[in-house]
Amino acid sequence: MSELQQRLKDLAEQVRMHRHRYYVLDQPTVSDAEYDALEHELRALEEAHPGLADPNSPTRRVGAPPVEAFEKRRHRTPMLSLDNAYSEEELRDWEARWRKLAPEAEARYAAELKVDGLSLSLKYVGRELAEALTRGDGETGELVTENARTIADIPLRLPEDAPEALEVRGEVFLSRKRWEELNRQRDARGEPRFANPRNAASGTMKLLDSREVAARRLSFLPWQALWNEGEGADHVRAMARLGAWGFGGMPAHAEGDLDAVLAFIRDLEEARLALPFDTDGVVLKVLDPALQRRLGATDRVPRWAVAFKFPSTQVTTTVLGITWQVGRSGKLTPVAELEAVEVGGSTVRRATLHNADELARLGLRIGHRVFIEKGGEVIPKVVALVPGEESRDLPAPEIPARCPECAGPVGKADDEEVAIRCLNPECPAKLVGRLLHFGGRPALDIEGMGEALAEQVVASGRFQQPWELFRLLQDPRSGLAYFSGFERMAEKSAQNLMAALDGARVKPLSRWIHALGIPMVGARTAELLAETYPSLAELWAADEHRLQAVEEVGPKVAAALRAFVQLHPELPARLAELGIQPAPPAPRDLSALPLAGEVAVVTGTLPTLGREEAEAWLKRLGAKVTSSVSAKTTLLLAGDKAGSKLAKAEALGIPVRDEAWLRALEG
Repeated sequence: MSELQQRLKDLAEQVRMHRHRYYVLDQPTVSDAEYDALEHELRALEEAHPGLADPNSPTRRVGAPPVEAFEKRRHRTPMLSLDNAYSEEELRDWEARWRKLAPEAEARYAAELKVDGLSLSLKYVGRELAEALTRGDGETGELVTENARTIADIPLRLPEDAPEALEVRGEVFLSRKRWEELNRQRDARGEPRFANPRNAASGTMKLLDSREVAARRLSFLPWQALWNEGEGADHVRAMARLGAWGFGGMPAHAEGDLDAVLAFIRDLEEARLALPFDTDGVVLKVLDPALQRRLGATDRVPRWAVAFKFPSTQVTTTVLGITWQVGRSGKLTPVAELEAVEVGGSTVRRATLHNADELARLGLRIGHRVFIEKGGEVIPKVVALVPGEESRDLPAPEIPARCPECAGPVGKADDEEVAIRCLNPECPAKLVGRLLHFGGRPALDIEGMGEALAEQVVASGRFQQPWELFRLLQDPRSGLAYFSGFERMAEKSAQNLMAALDGARVKPLSRWIHALGIPMVGARTAELLAETYPSLAELWAADEHRLQAVEEVGPKVAAALRAFVQLHPELPARLAELGIQPAPPAPRDLSALPLAGEVAVVTGTLPTLGREEAEAWLKRLGAKVTSSVSAKTTLLLAGDKAGSKLAKAEALGIPVRDEAWLRALEG
């Protein structure tokens, strides 16, 4: 080998290694400038000596010139479909069916995420990527090798300990973050949005110009390795070997009997929504490769594998109308009124459209069919139009020129804001929202302060601010009569509400700060402010510079707080006149408390405690509470459907406790 050939080989190996560390492992060991210099030198040498260029050089990741059409090729082994199961009962039925063929066999499985993308078969010859075939009809696929070469986590060359010949099957997909980036780019160019990451990935792999494929930055995860009989390992070990050879690995997987797999599936029901890519289920595979061969396949599906499908988080439906909601800050949010449809296990009739700009980007019209998605959102959202709908001649929705609740003026608070807001400070819808926040559980937790009551309080016209409700306590008989006059408010309910108001007068200062509805001041910021300023009067006297010395309070939060103070300068004195005396944080010797020094996280659904209550309980016992599990976490309080936080805590060896333990600790 000549010196030039050796240099080309060395550069290719370095570039390949650094690409893998950057794109797959997320652990770069050189700066961008150092990497760029290596790749630049490699490109220059390949251009100067094209006859010596390696067809699997990492420079091919950027794509090759377009092809006229994709060649069709048959799969050596058919890429079969999978049977689907939608319940525990159906999984047990599937297990019973295959066990009739091998009653003495041990029922152990590998279970892993079913990535929602495009299936691809990669063929390696002499440890180098030779061809990539789409699944096609299972018998014949399209040759998309140049497109596959652009995907960063598909190795172009395997190490020496890999087999000479190997076929790797897996899923090409687009991360949700990248999907959103591409949709923003398409919005800017006036192009139709991708409805979901799967459609985007599938369409991308069918592009004839691999340079365009490279620009979209697809990803790949393997789910099967096919090698000569006798070389194979069970599925878990096979996936581990692929990981050692440069492929990515599934972020969630399990091994065990059916009960263990069912527990894994239950954990994923919530946790999957936080994954960086879409998954529509879990695939179960008989672990033993010899048993797989013995069970074989029908003409359509393997008998040794099945897909458990989660309820769909994206469906299509029709937009029946668009309404506008007004929040406590005055923000106007468009909401799509939908033809009822099941999504994520519940019936959906409304979906948020976020703001007027989003409405314009979607090009949405009343009557359009749309994709809606639940994902990690509590409120479903409209993702995109169904392809072809954009050409339909339908009425455009009107952007309100006046507030739909009070007919007041609307506009933007500043030039940078996207949201349209009602500018009327006396808008009743804003007051309803503020009342609900004021009496909500994270704030003053005033039992009985629901939406129906808040609307009737506002309709009475007696109060302009939430805290003015406490005037009712100055004449309890009059206050009781006021609440008793409301619809569906019996005298006992009115008495309970008066008692809840009375008890709220001495709630902790942090809750009062949060309840006031100061823009950008949430529950955690309110706690930090209360620890620094033990009374509202002292907080009101603090300037922006002093406020920014408080942890998690930056310039924007400080400015918002000062603006609220200037709007209500006499509020501390007025609250004192109403008998409101927020309790300051009591100085405590934390070292003597049971959980002193602990860093705790709460996850899942606890039997009786809400998350805020559990966090408050932990703090009362001396723990510091954070929102995410890390190496600094020393305790996880977990309930049902704990999901990914529980998995991460167990992987890090962090003690996991339940509500019963917490209650016993306090005695």
